[in-house]
Amino acid sequence: MDTFFKSYVSTNQDSLKWANGYNLYTIYTYATFMSSSKIGFEESLASKVLTPERCVGCGACVVVCPFGCLEYAEEKPRLVKECKLCGLCAKVCPRYEWTFAKAEDFVFGRQRKPEEDFGIYRRLVIAQATDDRVLKVRQDGGVATALLLFAMEKGLIDGAVVSGTDPVKPFYPVPKLATTTGDILAAAGTKYFCSPNLLPLTDVVAQKKSNVALVGTPCKIHAVRSMQMAGIKKPTAPLKFLIGLMCSECFTYEGLMENYIRGKLGIGLADIRKMNIKGKMLVTTDAGVTPIPLAEVKQYARKSCSICKDFSSELADISVGGLGLDGWTFTIIRTEKGEELFSAAEKAGCVTTKPLEEGAFAMSLLTKLSKKKREGPAPVQTAAASK
Repeated sequence: MDTFFKSYVSTNQDSLKWANGYNLYTIYTYATFMSSSKIGFEESLASKVLTPERCVGCGACVVVCPFGCLEYAEEKPRLVKECKLCGLCAKVCPRYEWTFAKAEDFVFGRQRKPEEDFGIYRRLVIAQATDDRVLKVRQDGGVATALLLFAMEKGLIDGAVVSGTDPVKPFYPVPKLATTTGDILAAAGTKYFCSPNLLPLTDVVAQKKSNVALVGTPCKIHAVRSMQMAGIKKPTAPLKFLIGLMCSECFTYEGLMENYIRGKLGIGLADIRKMNIKGKMLVTTDAGVTPIPLAEVKQYARKSCSICKDFSSELADISVGGLGLDGWTFTIIRTEKGEELFSAAEKAGCVTTKPLEEGAFAMSLLTKLSKKKREGPAPVQTAAASK
């Protein structure tokens, strides 16, 4: 054990835990095993991820830092005290030496075949929630919300990491650990802005939750898989289900909401009831629906998502998206645990399905968007949607 750890251990016998509940012996052992030449935040993420604007704002690095060196501010991590060079932040970052094939092997035991345009899966369905509570707040078919409610009410989970909404800034996402059905229903609907959905994993640990679902866009699912592959067990062991959102791009709140929708279009942000993308961005108020050409809002897209190669959350247990469907959700069931959850909810009547043939356009769009993301140039001036 090096000089720093010897000194720290000898003088802190009663506080050998970091902010998120990890024993420093474990962190030291892992960091030493990981690399004989430890790397710090500034040499890794600051220079290779933050400076070139590759950061997806997931918060994974903040969650795993054993010394509390990082804080989350302005949609990215910030070093607030001397880095101790453990290297964990670099190990879990989905944009630092990320290997998709390695993650596929970890999740599925194999890599995607060339003909699997939108990733590995077990079953495809077009589904819709049946609960009136969900139908009143759904984005499309309400499948993600329905599955969370079913899992919560059946005791399969005791919490869910979701994106709530800022009480002052309409549609601005605030990640939270939902522990009641009311919390889950309140988080329904898409927010087209960056949501650091890994930050509530500290609450999962603090509240000693044992069975939790997490909802996130592809980059957030990548971050969870990175943590799992790195052996960071404390915040990831409780995660039983990962529900991935299909994602094309997300935007800066200041640019899209404040400058364009309020500033240029004159729409009061508090008057907006719903936002959706169906070929165009549709902004719904009590006065009606205002369609916005996507070409108009591209200028407000986050640069970091331009290099994303995953449209449909290919590493999730279940992936969901509207894909042009009216009131229904195109659902990709990818893993065994995802299939068990969906089948149980379907059997209980919490979701209903219709023939896949009725979603021919959605299937075509899914294939097109997946190929576009995978083959698209990098970097460009567009990004991918956080909800």
